Amino acid sequence: MIKVVKFGGSSLADADHFRQVASIIKADPARRYVVPSAPGKRFKDDIKVTDMLYTCYNMVKNQENIDEYYKNIAARYNGIIKELGLDFDISGELEYIKNALQHRSGRDFAASRGEYLNGIILAKYLGYDFIDAENIIFFKDNGTFDEELTNTVMREELKKHERAVIPGFYGVMPNGTIKTFSRGGSDITGSIVARAADADLYENWTDVSGFMMTDPRIVEDPCSISTITYRELRELSYMGAGVLHEDAIFPVRYANIPINIRNTNAPEAEGTMIVASSSDYDAEKIITGIAGKKGFSVITIEKDMMNSEIGFGRKVLEILEDNEISFEHLPSGIDNMSIVVSTASLEDRREKIVNTILRNVRADSVAVEDGLALIAIVGRGMVKAKGTAARVFDSISNAGINIRMIDQGSSEISIIVGIEEHDFEKALNAIYREFVK
Repeated sequence: MIKVVKFGGSSLADADHFRQVASIIKADPARRYVVPSAPGKRFKDDIKVTDMLYTCYNMVKNQENIDEYYKNIAARYNGIIKELGLDFDISGELEYIKNALQHRSGRDFAASRGEYLNGIILAKYLGYDFIDAENIIFFKDNGTFDEELTNTVMREELKKHERAVIPGFYGVMPNGTIKTFSRGGSDITGSIVARAADADLYENWTDVSGFMMTDPRIVEDPCSISTITYRELRELSYMGAGVLHEDAIFPVRYANIPINIRNTNAPEAEGTMIVASSSDYDAEKIITGIAGKKGFSVITIEKDMMNSEIGFGRKVLEILEDNEISFEHLPSGIDNMSIVVSTASLEDRREKIVNTILRNVRADSVAVEDGLALIAIVGRGMVKAKGTAARVFDSISNAGINIRMIDQGSSEISIIVGIEEHDFEKALNAIYREFVK
């Protein structure tokens, strides 16, 4: 059995956390490939190493001397090495990185060095091989991830190492410069390694015991999710749920590898299993999770006999495409069409878009309303449970909240409702209480 384990920055913030991580890895011989992040915060007002490296980059950009500030980064790593009792000197690496920063090696290079140094130290502490991510993770000339080349090269390289540490977050461009993943960071690297290793399981260790059913900042002490499917996770991630970025799902989903979200500080907790499919669900709760976001606007177009006009919708969507605006949802009627878009995407283009729609499709009226929030209620059990939609709508109505929009896909795995932004927190609590007694 092969497990790939990824540890976040909070799990590797200091020497004590290194020891904890090592004990987790050594507790299961199947944990053969390790993907570390850069050291995170040790306490509330601490600074992440990656942020310190970004500061160095900006200081160089502003022609400031980084010697004194860089000493803080060096002290952080040297402190970890000393406290772990390692007979190991990384002064040469630290000096090389400082010189590279001073010679404007690039923002991505600066950001990636936190993972690189942490990977070297963790490999030494574990007695594992170190594989530099720049030798096995590749990007194309346009900056997009080169999935095919990476999987081929990485697969062959991993065969040479029984156990190895591969730093997360970065790879290399065709011209040899370092390139970081724009979102998801080390989570994506862990997923890529799991696929290339033909892993049986990808364990993603962080500072929470898996997914919560909803945002704990809004709903007090929500229940945890024991099992969630990739499709459910995609729906919830898209609507703002945290823990694991949706871009980190696809490599392992493609290879049908389950993900286990675990808590470094509570390794005995089973966490959340993310699987390709599951027929099991909680018959009492029915839903898997609730997530939502604010900051949406609705473009409402009205025109008599719209439904009989061929190509009407295409013409409208082409206008959005020409303005580089993607739509979120299209809840429409016979003589009206509503388009939900991000409010931020309309900035400086609102009047132009309205006038273009009026002119190109000869609409009777076009109006834009802001202040919309969207909430997604997601669950594979909703297909089998009668009256789920009614319960959602009743809970919102009983809380004195008006529903502005309803959108339910034919798969019935999710229901999305649109409400006023000022009702967002209230609605989230009302829906959660309806399904979790």
